[in-house]
Amino acid sequence: MEGACYRWLLLLFLLTRGLAPEVAGEVEESSDGPDASQGPVWLTDVPAAVEFISAAEVAIIGFFQDLEIPVVSVFHSMVQKFQDVSFGISNDSEVLAHYNITKNSISLFRLVDNEQLKLEGEDIENMEATQLIRFIETNSLRLVTEYNPMTGFGLFNTLIEIHLLLVINKASPEYAENMHRYREAARLFQRKILFILVDSGIKENGKVISFFKLKESQLPALAIYRTLDDQWDTLPISEVTVERVQNFCDGFLEGKLLRENRKSEEMTSKVEL
Repeated sequence: MEGACYRWLLLLFLLTRGLAPEVAGEVEESSDGPDASQGPVWLTDVPAAVEFISAAEVAIIGFFQDLEIPVVSVFHSMVQKFQDVSFGISNDSEVLAHYNITKNSISLFRLVDNEQLKLEGEDIENMEATQLIRFIETNSLRLVTEYNPMTGFGLFNTLIEIHLLLVINKASPEYAENMHRYREAARLFQRKILFILVDSGIKENGKVISFFKLKESQLPALAIYRTLDDQWDTLPISEVTVERVQNFCDGFLEGKLLRENRKSEEMTSKVEL
């Protein structure tokens, strides 16, 4: 167990080291975030809050008992910086009670794993913008999340143990269509598998290719990893299809390893020779 965790930490370090600090975001731009000219949505009752959260991949709500504290204005400024995130705000007592809020708090809700992450207490009342930005960047995991310095570490804040990586060059002509189908497949495994994009066109991401023993000639490829026991598998693919991704994930969940089968085939071939 310790060895597996260490190797996964090492992988994340290799993936995130040296990359430019970009805002963690969805691979395909979301349309459910508010317009930059708007502020957070006021949530005046529990049904409105529930509907607001369920409609977004990443929703951030400021639960404020006191609207005069400095962090409230900082929270408002986040709407313009993160236009692909849904921001809400509430000081309604019933809404706060529904989400077990007993003090001023900022909560991030993720559709991908049904998580609610909180910043609360005296520490947030005078929180600076850079601190809140880091919290949002680090924890905004989505149906498909691209690796960057922030999201790599944010993966540790989820209880989902299996991560599926699509290693593909984002500059390739087939990228957009492949990503569309990859995203469709991600909906089938919500709260079971985290779907991740690794851009093979970024030089530093060559480390992930070698970690999974993939060759450049085998890309694009899928790589799946389970943090619990360090088990992994790969599948070179010429085209991403929902069925192919689904079969690969189902096979891994059932304990079938394609790379082990490939090794057996190679050994058999050598014996025959």
